[in-house]
Amino acid sequence: MTETVSPPYWLYLLECEGGVYYAGIALDVEQRFYQHLFGTGAKFTRARPPLRVLAAREYPSKSDALRAELRLKALARGRKIGFFAQGG
Repeated sequence: MTETVSPPYWLYLLECEGGVYYAGIALDVEQRFYQHLFGTGAKFTRARPPLRVLAAREYPSKSDALRAELRLKALARGRKIGFFAQGG
């Protein structure tokens, strides 16, 4: 029997106009960044376009990435970069 291997998902953190952060998950961070940049991403980034990707971390599954995203979003702004440095 062949197992289906799901592709890894990425949790990413963007710095947006106004100095605000935006976190999300994607299969391809670069592609998702450009979607946000050109207005086809989230409503949040349409109003505050992204300036750069601050950090990204790979997870083995979508559910793992979603759980990590919830943990990240619960943190204060000053601790979000450290989340990636500590292994998320």
